[in-house]
Amino acid sequence: MSEKYNCIVIDDEPLGVELIEDFISQISFLEIKKTFNKPLDAMIFLQSNNIDIVFSDIEMPQLNGLDLFRSLPNKPYFIFITAHRDFAVDSFETGAVDYLIKPVRFERLLKAVNRVKENLDIQKKISEAQDNTERIFIKSEGKFIKILLNEIIYIEAQGNYININTTSNSYITLSTLKAMEEMLNNKLFFRVQRAFVINTEFIQSINGNMVELSNGKIIPIAINKKDELFEILGLN
Repeated sequence: MSEKYNCIVIDDEPLGVELIEDFISQISFLEIKKTFNKPLDAMIFLQSNNIDIVFSDIEMPQLNGLDLFRSLPNKPYFIFITAHRDFAVDSFETGAVDYLIKPVRFERLLKAVNRVKENLDIQKKISEAQDNTERIFIKSEGKFIKILLNEIIYIEAQGNYININTTSNSYITLSTLKAMEEMLNNKLFFRVQRAFVINTEFIQSINGNMVELSNGKIIPIAINKKDELFEILGLN
């Protein structure tokens, strides 16, 4: 049986939810966990549930889809739905995978979903295949690239993309920081805040709540992460 990926639908218009729900029911590898008419309810749900893909309207009361996306520390793949093409630039700037213009066509939604599935499948296969001690493979610019773990200085989340900075180069790949943490599974790496994972071997200094890496990059440490980092480094 093929892998099923969990998704939710968010739209303040019930008819909008019904349409996307019907489309998703026709896609064998997707499973709807819940639908929402209120984005705040969806935000609470996402904070405590493992969801792979979110289909979200943009224009909604209380909290629009873009702000919902930005608010999440662990971001699933987002596919935005909007009646206005003007939102396209904003949605891509947040790092969303794709955006769909209303009225949504099934073939257009399927194209967006297949793109996400390809990356989820790749992440799963890579995670299963690698020993998580020496290297990872990522897909960047249409090819698979091997990266040695001991050369990664830090990883930065940029929406549904991540920027992996190494001693010799940087690579952009379609992934989430949560997925990358699961792939690394290595004691060298520590998530100092919602958007950054660092290699502790490259820490040059810590000044207050700021950590400086050997390449000069300075990253703030989240208040609730500082004690844990100090314990890992043996500074307590």
